[in-house]
Amino acid sequence: MHELSVVAGLFDILEEKAREAGAARVTAVTIRVGRLSGVVPELLESAFDAFKKGTIAAEAALVVEVPALRVRCRSCGKEATTEEPLFACPACAAPGLEILEGMDIFLQKLEIETD
Repeated sequence: MHELSVVAGLFDILEEKAREAGAARVTAVTIRVGRLSGVVPELLESAFDAFKKGTIAAEAALVVEVPALRVRCRSCGKEATTEEPLFACPACAAPGLEILEGMDIFLQKLEIETD
């Protein structure tokens, strides 16, 4: 399951940032998951819940945001956002769209408590 390795990497970051801030616990984590990232949000949530037990984020809530894809036409230069992958430009119908946003996974926000 690809999501387990994503969550393991996420926890490395969480623990490092929490330690740097002197946090007692992580209370919430918000991540943005691109529609074309290859990660299934529901599986990511399950992996997060399994992984957080016994960690500084044991009680943390996970919020997964899935933004629209953002593309640019290589022919006419128009940009568009869409919920589903496009194979042709919605403005000029030319093929060959460049994906500007929608393939990455970002840690958007980390909420912590300090003593």
